[in-house]
Amino acid sequence: MNSIIDVKYFLFLAYLALLSMLGFIATDMYLPAFKAIETSFGASSSHVAMSLTSFLAGLALGQLLYGPLVQRMGKRGALILGLVIFGLASFWLASSETMLSFNIARFFQALGACSAGVIWQAIVIEKYDAEKAQGVFANVMPLVALSPALAPILGAFLLNITGWEGIFFTLTGLAIALILLTLVLVPSDKHLKGTVKPKNISYCSILKNHRYLGNVLIFGACSGAFFAYLTLWPIVMEQHGFAATEIGLSFIPQTVMFIVGGYASKIGIRKLGAEKALKVLLTLFAVCVMGIAVCTLVFTGLSLYPLLIIFSVLAAANGAIYPIVVNSALQEFSDNAAKAAGLQNFIQISISFGASSIVAMWAAKGEMAIGVGISICGLLVLAAYKLRSYKGKRDLAAVAS
Repeated sequence: MNSIIDVKYFLFLAYLALLSMLGFIATDMYLPAFKAIETSFGASSSHVAMSLTSFLAGLALGQLLYGPLVQRMGKRGALILGLVIFGLASFWLASSETMLSFNIARFFQALGACSAGVIWQAIVIEKYDAEKAQGVFANVMPLVALSPALAPILGAFLLNITGWEGIFFTLTGLAIALILLTLVLVPSDKHLKGTVKPKNISYCSILKNHRYLGNVLIFGACSGAFFAYLTLWPIVMEQHGFAATEIGLSFIPQTVMFIVGGYASKIGIRKLGAEKALKVLLTLFAVCVMGIAVCTLVFTGLSLYPLLIIFSVLAAANGAIYPIVVNSALQEFSDNAAKAAGLQNFIQISISFGASSIVAMWAAKGEMAIGVGISICGLLVLAAYKLRSYKGKRDLAAVAS
């Protein structure tokens, strides 16, 4: 009997992992096909690159749509709607005959993918208690790091066998599979926490919760630090004379350490509790930020290997921090988890985009730009942690009640 329960639990975890990775898979899987798409449509490289911009725009906007949709349709209904949009848009992409049609379809594909990114977190919060939800987040979130590494490899494999169209037909099939799994694994909302419909709450009201906002800003600023590194690291390595193969291999340690950090957080939480574990991890994050600042802004012109080591430790810290702050933020609005998750993801994407844009503006400065970007994100993490612990009048009233 226990073995059957374990199988169902791990099947459910695999399903949640696929939902959490869907947006990243759709982002990264077609990257090896850029040249083939450019040739197929007779388009310029900038037009093909716009398809990524179009996707990111849809990904940011869609985060705010599914909270209200969940309140109207329930989690299962809203998730299926989003997956249907994703599947239809993927088929549209595979059948596109112009670059304009392709870019429009990428926008709708991103809107559909957002349903998975928002609602899987709400499913976890409303299905499990706080402690169990923490464990689920710690199991699922590190797997997200695999998608940027594996999706381009799978995309290149499909490109060689089926052409670039096969990549999007495969994503169409994935959408169909996830719809079927949703029908089987996700019950209607009335089976989760009673039949009482949660009270509607505005995004402004959510942002007034200091603990929620502090956790979300930590999530966003830690992500921003990592994106500041990802944006310029290939350019920095080129400036130091490294070849393309070596640049690609340099991302493996961060991917591995992010996964290790995610699973190590479970041990830290079990031994120290979530709050003490978070303090330790944020201290480690701060040490990494200071180390990067010293290596890039104080002692310039050094070997890149110390930076690579520090970035790997930073990735491990991020992998461990994410599940804690996400769970802590969403527990504040367990009855409106989809809306809270959508707002959280929107803020995280916005901060990451901002950090990436800032360092990109000074790309010629190389590692110095990375150091400045990460230092700014480090200061935001410190401010967010202070905000997380602050109790205003609204929060004190909530505690008293």
